[in-house]
Amino acid sequence: MNRFVMLSGPSCVGKGPLYSALRKFYPDLAGRLKQAVLYNSRDPRPGEQEGIDYYFRPRAEIEELAKEPGFASAIVRGDLQALEINSIKAILDQDKDAFFEGNPFIPAKLSELKELKEIPTLKVFLAPLSKEEILFLKDPLQRTSLERLLPDIMRRKLLRRTKRQKINLSLKDLENIEKRVASAIIELRDAWKFDYVIPNHDGEDSEHWDAFYYPIGDARKALLSFAALLQEEIPPGVEQWEKELVPGP
Repeated sequence: MNRFVMLSGPSCVGKGPLYSALRKFYPDLAGRLKQAVLYNSRDPRPGEQEGIDYYFRPRAEIEELAKEPGFASAIVRGDLQALEINSIKAILDQDKDAFFEGNPFIPAKLSELKELKEIPTLKVFLAPLSKEEILFLKDPLQRTSLERLLPDIMRRKLLRRTKRQKINLSLKDLENIEKRVASAIIELRDAWKFDYVIPNHDGEDSEHWDAFYYPIGDARKALLSFAALLQEEIPPGVEQWEKELVPGP
């Protein structure tokens, strides 16, 4: 049976390289996935294509679309994004699995729509920390907090990734990083809404994805876990989180 597969997690946690590794090492599994295209209010970035990466539309137009039945919309780090349920159904009708890879805000909104309840789903969250690490950090004896530590973890990942892409970082680059850093804890609070959580310390800044041809370390574990879930197997190491694990403010 065809499904709607959602892969989410904070920015730079490794979603992109995980999907790339799946295409490289599990082409049959990746070939069953067809990307669902979202509407986005921001301008295209260099290399992005209309109808492939996003449908780029003015914010006011997306706001009107979001009022219609069967649309889910969310503010994603300042941009308005939306996805139509019928576009998911159209992919399933092609005997493909619809695939979403991105932030967890849209999947969380989709879960509120009654139309999605008619569609089999697989919701996977890629997390920069494991459940055990979060419980350790929440222990008062450690004299720290997830709210203080997680931004530092993600800032370092994002800085390393951006430096790999650019030699010199602009003020706009740094502002973008801080926007993503601030969003990470909010996104982590949505992890409990997903079927499975895959802990992964090898984010998009890590060379473990491609420097040695085969993924190694957590990158390899994440790839094997995601591939197993796509084959309807439950691999060791995947987690299910409770809502209370990452409490709100």
